[in-house]
Amino acid sequence: MGLIQNVLAVIVVLGLLITFHEFGHFWVARRCGVRVLRFSVGFGKPIWSRLDRHGTEFVLAAIPLGGYVKMLDEREAPVPEEQLGEAFNRKSVWQRIAIVSAGPLANFLLAIVAYWALFVVGTTTVAPVVGDVEPDSPADRGGLQAGQEIASVQGEAVRSWEEINLKLVAAIGESGELRIGARNDAESEPREHRLPVQDWLVGQDPPRPLPSLGLTPWRPAFPAVLGQLVEGEAAAEAGLALGDEVLAVNDEPVEDWPHFVDIVRASPGEPLVVEVLRDGERLEIELTPGRNELEDGMAIGYIGAGVEPVEWPEAYRREIRYGPLAAVGHAMARTGEMSVLTLDAIRKMLVGLISPSNLSGPITIARIAGDSARSGLESFVGFLAYLSISLGVLNLLPIPVLDGGHLLYYFMEVVRGRPVSERAQAVGLRLGLAVVGTLMIMAIYFDLMRLW
Repeated sequence: MGLIQNVLAVIVVLGLLITFHEFGHFWVARRCGVRVLRFSVGFGKPIWSRLDRHGTEFVLAAIPLGGYVKMLDEREAPVPEEQLGEAFNRKSVWQRIAIVSAGPLANFLLAIVAYWALFVVGTTTVAPVVGDVEPDSPADRGGLQAGQEIASVQGEAVRSWEEINLKLVAAIGESGELRIGARNDAESEPREHRLPVQDWLVGQDPPRPLPSLGLTPWRPAFPAVLGQLVEGEAAAEAGLALGDEVLAVNDEPVEDWPHFVDIVRASPGEPLVVEVLRDGERLEIELTPGRNELEDGMAIGYIGAGVEPVEWPEAYRREIRYGPLAAVGHAMARTGEMSVLTLDAIRKMLVGLISPSNLSGPITIARIAGDSARSGLESFVGFLAYLSISLGVLNLLPIPVLDGGHLLYYFMEVVRGRPVSERAQAVGLRLGLAVVGTLMIMAIYFDLMRLW
């Protein structure tokens, strides 16, 4: 069932992103007087098509991993004399720039609309309150204490752990100090703490900002009560049931759910005697955790069970909501921030500050899309916005075969006063295909490694 949900989620996400992207090209091309021959969502054999009154064929193809807008162009096929004025290559360089840039801009617009909707409807998050500070860690040396609520990172206001992580990841590679503003309670003014760092997060794969600072977010107490069971895994096979409260393992009392998880992870393949409370009755159940091999040769245990959800205290909950007009500015600011973060991540990957293993391909996208869909509409829309921004940014990179490569040629034409030669464009096309192909192979390889 999970696999089917992942596949459906990624089809919906990619379908929306591709449709918006290609519609951007299509809409501006029509406004510039270019004849559009085909608007295709997907590649390969058409499974549905329709011809409109302008002669454009709208196609839904079998492979939902891309799309294209085919325009009348003398470089691709002979054009009748009476239609030369509608050919893409006959349009001014500024019209061609507008048509090509419209695709990525449509992705940014989709992200703005998605964030606007989230901000208007309102999103609920938890206050970023520090739960624990590791002794002699950067957080400890900077003076942060358990119970403080983080209010800013590097001078910019934050309201959730998600925003804090984004600010911290943006600082990868920095040396010196990270400036963290924290308050002791909701009423007090934040005090700035300076946390010493050196080559911040460089070489970590994946980056783990909070543990690297020695910070643990505050969490409510999670009793060791089973709220989820995976069919066919060790917990369900042993006879554990939903609602069981784990009291002890091998006669060792279990404090809470994290303590139980630690015991299971430390016992791969080892028989355990689990004492549970079920309907007021104490039972002993023999349980042998499965074995999950890690890349470093270590192994951890797992049983295929999850904790029963616990309500967060009202004092620790935060709602982020704006009026329709105010939400526009905040949505644009969030889109701009995420765009800059994506570009900066690409730069840091090129200079070696971030490992290329952080590249994600279709398998990881499908998994995250499925997880976000299962987490609720809010998570799914947020993921859609982020992926739309990523698609827009990547398409604007100056790599031939991408929109950014075509824009590079057209801006060179503006400067030189004449088009880039067909031969140079052909060489660039081959180089661009090699670069994009290599990146796709690497992304799929790292996807498979994550699955393994």
